Amino acid sequence: MKKLAIAFVSALLVLGLTLTTANATPVDTYQFKTVEHQKRALKLAEELRCPQCQNQNLIDSNSPVAQDLRLEVYQMVDAGKTDAEIVEFMTSRYGDFVLYKPRWEPKTLVLWLGPIGLLLFGGAIAFTFIRRSRNAPKEEVAMTDEQRAELDALLNRDK
Repeated sequence: MKKLAIAFVSALLVLGLTLTTANATPVDTYQFKTVEHQKRALKLAEELRCPQCQNQNLIDSNSPVAQDLRLEVYQMVDAGKTDAEIVEFMTSRYGDFVLYKPRWEPKTLVLWLGPIGLLLFGGAIAFTFIRRSRNAPKEEVAMTDEQRAELDALLNRDK
């Protein structure tokens, strides 16, 4: 029985070690030609959005698509391509969505000017509401003798 328990615990330890070991991908172990290339590639990969995750950049995402794109960015940087060429390649392949900071174009004006427009619209509504509430006539509500007696009874109940 003791040998069975030792064998079971050993199997669990081996399984645990197997599941927790990190698998290195080609992206994680990529060797850049220079340190400048590495810094440039990492900066560029931070500015590009993962097409699969949609809310993470290529550096933060662990998806297979992001790993492939990171490797592609790294290789293009080492191949001597400029940042503009790499961004153009990515946008031609995946659309403007891969850019965290969209370009200033007619089709992206809503993205750039939308928040300002919403802020102005909300301010105008707030201004109108406050102005109307200040200018509203103050009408006094008259109480009948019956209501006044009921109020006096409620107020004097605890005394």
